[in-house]
Amino acid sequence: MAVDSKHPETLALHAGYRADPATGAVAVPLYQTTSYQFQSTEHAANLFALKELGNIYTRIMNPTTDVLEQRLAALEGGVAALAVASGQAASTFAILNVASAGDNFVTSTDLYGGTWNLFANTCKQLGIEARFVDPSDPENFRRATDDRTRAYYAETLPNPKLRVFPIAEVAAIGRELGVPLIMDNTATPIIARPLDHGAAVVVYSTTKYIGGHGTSIGGALIDGGNFDWEAHADRFPLLNQPDPSYHGAVWTQAVKPLGPIAYILRARVTLLRDIGAALSPFNAFQAIQGLETLPLRMREHNRNASAVAAFLAEHPKVSGVIHPSRQTGELRRRADAVLRGGHGALVGFELKDGADAGRRFIDALKLFYHVANIGDARSLAIHPASTTHSQLSAEDQAATGVTPGYVRLSIGIEHIDDILADLSQALAQA
Repeated sequence: MAVDSKHPETLALHAGYRADPATGAVAVPLYQTTSYQFQSTEHAANLFALKELGNIYTRIMNPTTDVLEQRLAALEGGVAALAVASGQAASTFAILNVASAGDNFVTSTDLYGGTWNLFANTCKQLGIEARFVDPSDPENFRRATDDRTRAYYAETLPNPKLRVFPIAEVAAIGRELGVPLIMDNTATPIIARPLDHGAAVVVYSTTKYIGGHGTSIGGALIDGGNFDWEAHADRFPLLNQPDPSYHGAVWTQAVKPLGPIAYILRARVTLLRDIGAALSPFNAFQAIQGLETLPLRMREHNRNASAVAAFLAEHPKVSGVIHPSRQTGELRRRADAVLRGGHGALVGFELKDGADAGRRFIDALKLFYHVANIGDARSLAIHPASTTHSQLSAEDQAATGVTPGYVRLSIGIEHIDDILADLSQALAQA
């Protein structure tokens, strides 16, 4: 029995699953298995020919993972989802699903350092060009587009710049030119739904807020089902021409009895099958546990982060605070249009004394953990100039906007008094 609701608090608990048909178990079971018994040779043939959908091998799909995928699709307002081994795998699949050697995609410069490196170097090695543009002017995406452009890519709340991306404006340009917008919504689950603003695909690192407890790596892609891949057949040969890796299937044709899921089905039965970046069923199970409390946690994350941003803005050792709640003008208008119910739990700030002060601050923290992650229930901190961004060239570091004195905080759900006390004592030693 499906639960009829559009409220995230309800969907996070009920979407895609009511009870186990075999046992009646209310909690989603952990199906820790590699393989599945076929009912007959005909059943096996139908599954492999995509005449019916079902379980073949956990590298492709799994009943526990299926519930996670259904819940993510419901929360985002999409038609289907694919869970993968990590957020980096999700970003990689998002591009490889539409682009081949000789193609390009246009991406915002405001990106997490690991994604920047993936796009600037690894994609380049595969013959796919990433064209970086400043998102402050949405028309930059149009100017960088040509006949071999296969997608636009951006982060809703870019890590580390924390300036909300102009989703609706860039999506509209893409729709005009036949280019889908892929949005990484990792930092803003629940409080932002990019598909509502015209994005075609959403990606996540479920490692972060969705899992929420720092236990399990994972990622996901959600297909909005709102982009007509067939109408732009010349731009998307991978979806509109026979696929030699799957019996010559033409994906936009093959999926018509199943719905508008050409993009996500190809990602599942070709990329996931061949590359093998499958999510462990146990990690899917862990992500489901995180989803159940995600709406509640996001409320507290957002409330604490706004209080931290206000505290830092008044501190004499801080030269600037980066958080949507502190922005004005066009940046604030955009944030208020996209983010509903909060401004996100990431807070960046600049220390007046630069890199040395940043390192002293990090080393003095007691409550905050110094880790390369965001989105835990606990509070986290990092000095990007010493970690992910140190791996980039000087030119790329400048483009990302990370300065030597920049510190990024991921605010947790501890009591706000304890969070502020730890920041205060660490700033005193910075």
